Amino acid sequence: MTHPCGILARAAWLFLCLGLLAPAAQATRIVIIDANSGDPLENAVVEIQTGTAEPTQSAEVMQRDAAFHPHVSVIPTDSAVSFPNRDTTRHHVYSFSPAKVFDLELYLQETPPPVHFDRTGVVVLGCNIHDQMQAFIVVSDALHVAVTADDGVAEFDGLPTGSHDVRVWHPQLSDTHQHWWEGSVEVGQSLTVSLSLEGTPPPPETLSPLQQRFRDAAQQHAEQN
Repeated sequence: MTHPCGILARAAWLFLCLGLLAPAAQATRIVIIDANSGDPLENAVVEIQTGTAEPTQSAEVMQRDAAFHPHVSVIPTDSAVSFPNRDTTRHHVYSFSPAKVFDLELYLQETPPPVHFDRTGVVVLGCNIHDQMQAFIVVSDALHVAVTADDGVAEFDGLPTGSHDVRVWHPQLSDTHQHWWEGSVEVGQSLTVSLSLEGTPPPPETLSPLQQRFRDAAQQHAEQN
C-alpha cells in the first residue's frame, strides 16, 4: 500500500513538471511607425483597456533649458502633478485643454502647489513666456498603458487571453492633439501601427545666451568625465 505522503509527493512532482513544461506567457508587442517614412515613433501613447488603473500619488513635469521634461507623460485620473522650475529664468505654465484648464503664473524657484488632474484626456502644456515650450500629459484610466521610446515599441505582459481594444495617440496625429488611432490586438501577437502624422511639428527650441553657456558647460563637463 502506498503511503499517503508518497502520493502527495508524487502529485507535487507531477504538478511541478507540468508547470515547467507549460509554455511561457508571451508579451504583446506593439510597434508604432511613421506611415510616410517607416521610421519608429517616439512619444506615442499606447493604451490597452482591460481594467481601471489605480491613481498615483504624484508625478512631475520639470522645466529645464527652456523645455518641459518629460515631453509626454501618462498619469491615471486623480493624479497630482507638480511643475518645478530648474531654469534661471521664470516660467508661466498653463493649459487650455478641455481635460484640464489651469494657470501657474510667473515663478522661479518657488514651485506652485501640485495640479490635480481629475478628467481623462490629453492636456497640452505651454509657457506664456517661451512660445516654443510645449509638452503633453495624457490622463488615462487604462490599466495597461505605455509611452514608446525612440524604437517605437510598447510591450505588455500579463494581458488576459483574447483580443483587446488598442488606442494610440501621438502629439502629431492632429493639430488639435485630441485624435486617437483605434484598433485591436491578440494577446501574444505583434502589431505594427502606421500613423499618418498631420499635426504641426513643435517650433525649434531657442535658448538665451546665458542658457546656452550653461548647456555648453554641462556638455563639456560630461564629455570630460
